Amino acid sequence: MAKKIVVDPIPRIEGHLRIEAKTNDANVIEEAWSTGTMWRGIEVILQGRDPRDAWAFAERICGVCTTVHALASVRCVEDALGIEVPTNARIIRNLMEATQHTQDHLVHFYHLHALDWVDVVSALKADPKQASDIAQSISPWPKSSVGYFKDLQKRLVSFVESGQLGIFSNGYWGHPAYKLPPEVNLIAVAHYLEALDFQKEIIKIQTIFGGKNPHPNYLVGGMACAIDPNSDTAINIERLAMVKKIIDDTQTFIDQVYIPDLLAIASYYKGWLYGGGLGNFMSYGDFPEKNVNDVKSLLWPRGVILNKDLTTIHDVDPRDTAQIKEEIGHSWYTYSKGSDKGLHPWEGETKPHYTGPKPPYEYMDTDKQYSWLKTPRWKDHAVEVGPLARVLIGYAKGDPMLKDTVGMVLGKLGVGPEALFSTLGRTAARGIECKQTAGFMGKFYDELIANVKTGDYRTFNSDRWDPSTWPAECKGFGYTEAPRGSLGHWIRIKDKKIDEYQIVVPSTWNASPRDNKGNSGAYEAALKGTPMADPSKPLEILRTIHSFDPCLACASHVFDMNGNEITKVTIV
Repeated sequence: MAKKIVVDPIPRIEGHLRIEAKTNDANVIEEAWSTGTMWRGIEVILQGRDPRDAWAFAERICGVCTTVHALASVRCVEDALGIEVPTNARIIRNLMEATQHTQDHLVHFYHLHALDWVDVVSALKADPKQASDIAQSISPWPKSSVGYFKDLQKRLVSFVESGQLGIFSNGYWGHPAYKLPPEVNLIAVAHYLEALDFQKEIIKIQTIFGGKNPHPNYLVGGMACAIDPNSDTAINIERLAMVKKIIDDTQTFIDQVYIPDLLAIASYYKGWLYGGGLGNFMSYGDFPEKNVNDVKSLLWPRGVILNKDLTTIHDVDPRDTAQIKEEIGHSWYTYSKGSDKGLHPWEGETKPHYTGPKPPYEYMDTDKQYSWLKTPRWKDHAVEVGPLARVLIGYAKGDPMLKDTVGMVLGKLGVGPEALFSTLGRTAARGIECKQTAGFMGKFYDELIANVKTGDYRTFNSDRWDPSTWPAECKGFGYTEAPRGSLGHWIRIKDKKIDEYQIVVPSTWNASPRDNKGNSGAYEAALKGTPMADPSKPLEILRTIHSFDPCLACASHVFDMNGNEITKVTIV
């Protein structure tokens, strides 16, 4: 008998996302609907403000990827006003972004996604000696002794015996879809806890250059940090040496912990090739080696792949009003000229109009409006954005590092390139990219040191800072590739104030509801065709949606240490 499954909320830490899925008699998902259940309206908050302040508001859209909205925002304003930033500022921005990606990917793999594949309770049955042997066979990481795994197992036992699993609460432990042996589960749990500590070290780079984290400081025209190797009141040689040590330690952790764990876990799930979804992928590109608008200088290339065709990369121009549009046919918004046509963000509007059911509600009316997310499309195509899109586009364009690393991962797993078009491939792509961004961290550090050694300490360009030099009206576009995918900010400035501001975030691309033609977004498409072992415990839905790293606008984080219900799954 066909069933309808609701998982609400689905992210582990960030935002409000609801998934409804309909299965057939064989418990295979036939249709799915993605609903963003919260609205913040940063675009409305920004109207009428000084555009130089926009980054500080926009950055607070999200508390996880804490730097990307600030970066897209300052680029957006700089583009509108014709400002170029100094070399040091460009390099520091690249370094901070590479740091953000690396830290975010580690957190995603271990703390937001690994438990969809790792059975924590199974680790209680592990033989610490066998776990130690396995760990030492796949990596030289020093924390792999028998005693180390024995001590960890005792900690887990104390959690279980107390009746409080703490951070491991509310899992579908014992689910038949879990495939790892107890020893591999024990290794993964150990590294979960190690990564929880280590990610705090990586992000210190944001604090050194941005003053704090989350929400480090940016500045239209450059960066707000001063560099002087010999000063006690600026970023000096001591602080730069600290950055170098963090980068070296990060690269070691990725090579000796993250990548071996990814390969070890994936080797038990090689047949889990569901979740491929649309087959269309987009990236704005990022990490400029020159001016941010010099697309040819981007280390991550810009482009679109359609229908899994890696032989053709289509050009993307987010400024082109015919290319990117946001529809609202299934969203709780209105447009002045009607909801049947999409609008380019420079012409965009943010007018909320909720027509859904009053909570508590059992199901959405998915034939009508059912989400606070709009529906962005590239030339009328639904596209997936994020690590898999970037890796595929870079791979197709011949990036040597990606070709080597992708080849290594596929070779060790014994699978072909077709495996990339799946939930497992999406997860592997994030690890591949994490290794690349850790390498970028070292590259940008070396570039910064080399430039400072020439005597260039500048981090800020004051040209056009005075509003009296601005045109009466102008518009700009700022972009970045956030950990979760393509992020764009579009601004219109009039009379020295923000007249209109539009933001299209990665999770809007991926989690969008149906478009006006009834076509699904990336989340909805990826779930179709997925078999479920136990619909009352929808682990398979979590696997695929978590592989995108869903992150909607910040709100109250949902947790309860007293054991009260925090996630509800219903089946009819």
